[in-house]
Amino acid sequence: MSSRREFLQTSAALTASVTALSSIPARAFAQGSDQIKVGLIGCGGRGSGAVRDAFDAGGNIKLVAMGDMFEDSIQGALGAIAKHVEGKFGSDAKNKVDVPLDRQFVGFDAYQKVIDSGVDMVIMATPPGFRPMHFEAAVKAGKNCFIEKPVAVDAPGVRQVLAAAKLADEKGLKVGVGLQRRHQTQYLEYIDRLHQGEFGDVHAMRVYWNGGGVWDPRKTREECKTEMEYQLRNWYYYNWLCGDHINEQHIHNLDVGLWMKKDQLPVKANGMGGRQVRVDKKYGEIFDHHACEFFFEDGSVMISQCRHIRNCWNPVSEHAHCTKGIVNLDSSARNCSIQIGGTETKYKGKANAPYVDEHVALQTAIAKGEKYNEAHRGANSTMVALLGRMCTYSGKVITFDEALNSNIALRPSSYSMDGTPPSVPNANGEYPIAVPGVTKTV
Repeated sequence: MSSRREFLQTSAALTASVTALSSIPARAFAQGSDQIKVGLIGCGGRGSGAVRDAFDAGGNIKLVAMGDMFEDSIQGALGAIAKHVEGKFGSDAKNKVDVPLDRQFVGFDAYQKVIDSGVDMVIMATPPGFRPMHFEAAVKAGKNCFIEKPVAVDAPGVRQVLAAAKLADEKGLKVGVGLQRRHQTQYLEYIDRLHQGEFGDVHAMRVYWNGGGVWDPRKTREECKTEMEYQLRNWYYYNWLCGDHINEQHIHNLDVGLWMKKDQLPVKANGMGGRQVRVDKKYGEIFDHHACEFFFEDGSVMISQCRHIRNCWNPVSEHAHCTKGIVNLDSSARNCSIQIGGTETKYKGKANAPYVDEHVALQTAIAKGEKYNEAHRGANSTMVALLGRMCTYSGKVITFDEALNSNIALRPSSYSMDGTPPSVPNANGEYPIAVPGVTKTV
């Protein structure tokens, strides 16, 4: 059985020990050249966006392989990437994107074919439910990785990612995770000042991702051949693929809260949530609102809200209430400030491009052979988000250790188009929805 304390100690020890594990020389990629050959797994908007950001990071990279569940996704992403690269590099674009048909892979095994295609780095942007197996396969094959967040949708998946992260350390592999606020200038400045003790001790935090919701389902049931295809096409609304929006989206704010606490983990949580506005069966099985309290060992608390309801108070921000003042953070630099007494001081620094800078950091580490692994931290933040979902779905107080050791796995009967997803609709096309006080989550 794993515990929160062991989880923290292991992550810290592994991070500290990587210095001695640089068994891969600085230029051990692209057969001795300084070019990084990249493969993309997951060719939706997030995947094509991550590749464009990787090119904007300025390193010497080349996209050579792509994989997705669907052929049309590959073609759409390839076109968008090629257009971006041509606009950026002009006549040199042909040396930046080279993905012929024999390196375009479709299906559930596409990820392994991308990994085996001679790439040096893999960008993983599939629905989160696939990331544990994809990350594990890439690390076993000795590939550097960029993993979009969150890294899993259940506790067994988090444990799988942690094991792969440890192996990545042992192999000296470099791993980035798409929690870009960790690379954003105002966050870096304010949280460094927070950690230096300028504002005193952190007693409470408030973190929010309240908004109107994401895209509506993109394919109708009639357009899909099987239930599996229908859920894959509309993946955001199914927990085995997304983990609910408290995991897929609100993880950003929860991650900042953990960062404020120097990456401490909560000891327990409680929460409430439900499905009040986005109740149509097309929205699958996820809630449209969650509210949680996460309690830390020192008595501090993180209050968390996320919502998919329009025309409401919908902030996306993070706040630390300290003994000497309040730190207000936001992805928009102009909304960041420090409040001390009755005085509020606005952030004066320049905004950067964190989606690009996270790729700058990863590519620099690869090129220089420096230690770099954000997977442990990504797993921590994912597990906290999943703890929140377990609380809102069950209505129970759940400890971090109970959540981490849960054996409830969200997996289909088989990874095939004919496989049965974990949740299936009734005769009216309605999916079972979690009921607090009834649903078991650990």
